[in-house]
Amino acid sequence: MIHQQEISVHTSGRRTYEVTEQLHGIVSASGIKTGLCHVYIMHTSCSLFINENADPSVQYDLNQFLNRLVPENDPAYTHIFEGADDMPAHIKSAILPASLGVPVVRGRLKLGTWQGVFVWEHRTIPHNRHLIVTVMGE
Repeated sequence: MIHQQEISVHTSGRRTYEVTEQLHGIVSASGIKTGLCHVYIMHTSCSLFINENADPSVQYDLNQFLNRLVPENDPAYTHIFEGADDMPAHIKSAILPASLGVPVVRGRLKLGTWQGVFVWEHRTIPHNRHLIVTVMGE
């Protein structure tokens, strides 16, 4: 059986947004007990990832690190039409995943104790991000 649903995540700027509970709801509604939940983000300036959701300082530190790794205003960038954060956002999106898979066990996402699923917005202005969630199994 396959269940597919699109969800939107409104972002208010560059940071992470947890979507774990939305995904749990989709998996539950699918009726699938054993399988895989695949999540795909339909954009080129944001990413998906799994990491700790217990301590918000982890998300802050990840964002700080990535911004140092891929800085704004690099004179080598030529794609700057949408602002100083535009090309860095595309680079971040290119080195981080646009999709991920999580096992479904007994009708729930099988995440570790401290794991959550996040959208990582790389732009500084608000966006509506669209994710396709596909739950496959039996």
